[in-house]
Amino acid sequence: MESKMVIVFGVVVAVFLQNVAAQTGHVVGGSIGWTIPQSGAQEYVTWAASNKFVVGDTLIFNFATNAHDVQEVPKASFDSCSSENPIGTAITTGPANITLTSSGDHYYICTYGRHCQSGQKLAITVSAASPGAAPSVPPPPSNTPPTSPSPTSNDPAACAPVPASSPSMNGGVPTVNITPGSPPPLGSSSPAVLASFSLSAAALIVGLLF
Repeated sequence: MESKMVIVFGVVVAVFLQNVAAQTGHVVGGSIGWTIPQSGAQEYVTWAASNKFVVGDTLIFNFATNAHDVQEVPKASFDSCSSENPIGTAITTGPANITLTSSGDHYYICTYGRHCQSGQKLAITVSAASPGAAPSVPPPPSNTPPTSPSPTSNDPAACAPVPASSPSMNGGVPTVNITPGSPPPLGSSSPAVLASFSLSAAALIVGLLF
């Protein structure tokens, strides 16, 4: 039971470490953070193109509280820099961390003043998490005791056939060993049988003569 618990615990730890290693934190905009870019919206377009986003990654928006916010919107609102049809609630406290929980295109804008029109907007494409190799799990211990092999002997004499016992000679008359309780074998010449046969023969002769 303890060995099974150790195996399960090992699998859980391996999966946890694999997920932690797979997650990546992306600082939006790099060194400039989340602000009005000097070169316009192309600043965030270039930054997004240089990063790969996967489900489970985190976007880190570095900005000063009450100076900017982060709002996820659909593509139409992104293109028009409109806060209509928002996805979720705007985050007004910086820095803000947003975990990417689904694949596909995601759009973020700042709703303060004309910040979005000035280029403070971000569009990214998120890929599905690639499946990792399943950890190798040893099979649980078997409760069935191992089968012992049949004993063998290396002595040729132990495997030799046992010869049948031959009848012993007793005064020139062969005798056969009879197991108690078993009928005498045919051809047996015990004294009792010979005596009975002799009496029967004598009685038959007397009857013929008289």
